[in-house]
Amino acid sequence: MSELESTVGRSSVPGPRTEDDVFLSVRDLRIHFDTDDGLVKSVDGISFDVRRGRTLGIVGESGSGKSVTSLGIMGLHRSRRARITGEVWLDSDELIAASEDFVRRQRGRKMAMIFQDPLSALHPYYTVGAQITEAYRVHHPVSKAVAKARAIDMLDRVGIPEPHKRYAGYPHEFSGGMRQRAMIAMALVNNPELLIADEPTTALDVTVQAQILDLIRDLQKEFGSAVIVITHDLGVVAEMADDLLVMYAGRCVERGTAEQVFESPQHPYTWGLLGSMPRIDRAQTERLVPVRGTPPSLINVPDGCPFHPRCPYADIPEDNVTRTVRPELRETVGSGHFTACHLPQEERTRIWTEEVEPKL
Repeated sequence: MSELESTVGRSSVPGPRTEDDVFLSVRDLRIHFDTDDGLVKSVDGISFDVRRGRTLGIVGESGSGKSVTSLGIMGLHRSRRARITGEVWLDSDELIAASEDFVRRQRGRKMAMIFQDPLSALHPYYTVGAQITEAYRVHHPVSKAVAKARAIDMLDRVGIPEPHKRYAGYPHEFSGGMRQRAMIAMALVNNPELLIADEPTTALDVTVQAQILDLIRDLQKEFGSAVIVITHDLGVVAEMADDLLVMYAGRCVERGTAEQVFESPQHPYTWGLLGSMPRIDRAQTERLVPVRGTPPSLINVPDGCPFHPRCPYADIPEDNVTRTVRPELRETVGSGHFTACHLPQEERTRIWTEEVEPKL
């Protein structure tokens, strides 16, 4: 058996997987930043699980805390200005309380991330092949020749033509789609068990977007990875996600399976996101309706329900509760579907079926 086969081949085959096998567990994660203007509550108490072999989609507007959440999981917010509390369990290891050196050893090996902009994430002065090779050798004591063979193999797997030649290319010599594929190759070179994709299809052509999503899905099947896809594009999560988490103002407002959230959404913010998304499976009878207003400042998040200044149904609950009491995330329709809303469940169901869904 060659050195490459002995160091790479065995780890390419995932072990037994079960659907109930939770690999990532986030509990009450809070990430706040001290700034000159005040305390920015970018993530303010979010909890979720991701199982091996399944994909969690995290959606929300820009500034809702999606990317901050992912960077917090990766341990990339460790600075004096960041206040991080809660728990992040990666398999059997808790990362928030762990040392920076321990978390660094997990990055790339157990967990990896596809960043939003590969042109800025890849170093412009080094070839793509050299960067993938370095990412592999950090976690594997192998020769440069073995690491190069591994990098070329990964470039080939992600569909980059002539990988032997492209290995010596610089990031600026790649197209947008090819750079994204190279970033995926780097993320997957160590067969991580958790893959976080932050806006993986931003600024790509529609056909290239479909290719990238198919690639992530195929590689997930091959390696049995747990995947988090972060996006504001509901079409992407409809294509990929098994489970869905909707974020607003640094908090989770709705969580459930993708089928539950798309077919029976329970939060007015989710209705707004769905109403602003064009549909091709039915005739569009009315104009798209965007969510009114603008996202709140994360320095001065509104009291009560953070969505109430933009919610058309904020005055329905009595006693002004939407403006004074923060709604808790509670299980609603069916097992595993949670919503943080003061509207009674029966009223939410009526509004969705009678007023909102017919207009979509």
